[in-house]
Amino acid sequence: MSLIRPTAEATGEEGSRRRSGTGRAAALLGLVALGALIPLLGPPAALHGTGEAAAPGAGGIGLLRAVLFAALSVPLGELFVHRLARRLPGVPSERPCSWAPFATSAGFVAALALAAVVSAGNLIPHRLGQIDVGGLYGSRDGRLALLEVNAFLAAALCALLRRPAAQVWPPAAVVVAEALRAHPTTEHSPLVGSALTLAHLTCAALWAGGLLHALRLIRLWRGDPAGAALLGRYARVAAVLLAVVTATGVCSALRRMPPATILDQLTTTAYGRTLLAKVVLVAAVALLALWARIRLRRAADPLTAYPPARAEVIALGAVVAVSGLLTALPLPIRWT
Repeated sequence: MSLIRPTAEATGEEGSRRRSGTGRAAALLGLVALGALIPLLGPPAALHGTGEAAAPGAGGIGLLRAVLFAALSVPLGELFVHRLARRLPGVPSERPCSWAPFATSAGFVAALALAAVVSAGNLIPHRLGQIDVGGLYGSRDGRLALLEVNAFLAAALCALLRRPAAQVWPPAAVVVAEALRAHPTTEHSPLVGSALTLAHLTCAALWAGGLLHALRLIRLWRGDPAGAALLGRYARVAAVLLAVVTATGVCSALRRMPPATILDQLTTTAYGRTLLAKVVLVAAVALLALWARIRLRRAADPLTAYPPARAEVIALGAVVAVSGLLTALPLPIRWT
């Protein structure tokens, strides 16, 4: 029997790879922590000098909404990109470890916490006696909150059991519930608002989650031509998604703030200020996307588009955090 010892070179490569993975994990955790500060610390900054008052626990609710939006993006993005990859010839069989079980589990916890807030009369419960689970069935918001909890639970089970055919339906139910929740029946033309939110949230989730998973596949494939082909195919679809996100976002803003008042409310209301910050971030994302597309088409090595695309993912994470904050702030007044 002979023993074969690994060479110093192989051992060094393995150690370097392990250190690189640890560094990426630490960087990811750092970015997540920084993103969490946006909804947590955002309400006082957005409300300063406006004369408005936020609901108690606005920062925590904004963070939970941001987690919920991110938890939607990951599984939908994975399904979307896998569908794109299947249509490409010569695609490697390797796939990265799915993040859908972790994302949907986080979404379940966030939805459960938000349901507890609804059951306590939209106030932060400080003890179990303040949570009225049975009362959730008696209100529209309560039933929608329960739907989101159950949908994320089903999504987590589908992801753990690796059932991609059924995995798309629970996140779709969450998107519908969020669209209905954001536009109560007392609002003017609530179905129009819900339709805009439905399209906006769906396209945003596919855009952000799809790019994240596409970059994970490209890193795994390590320079295979299929990586550049996948990024190019994603880029063509993402251009349409960006157009829909922009159009629905503008229409939703005009419904909240009529054209005659929008310039004033963008600077004098917390909702308007946060919306303005989101617009600036989306514009930065669009510029990064354009930079990546130019590199993809003109550079000798199409994978030089990877760095700006990675920056685009980070900026999209900030957009998700700001979106969570936006849902926790008081709605602007429709001046006439």
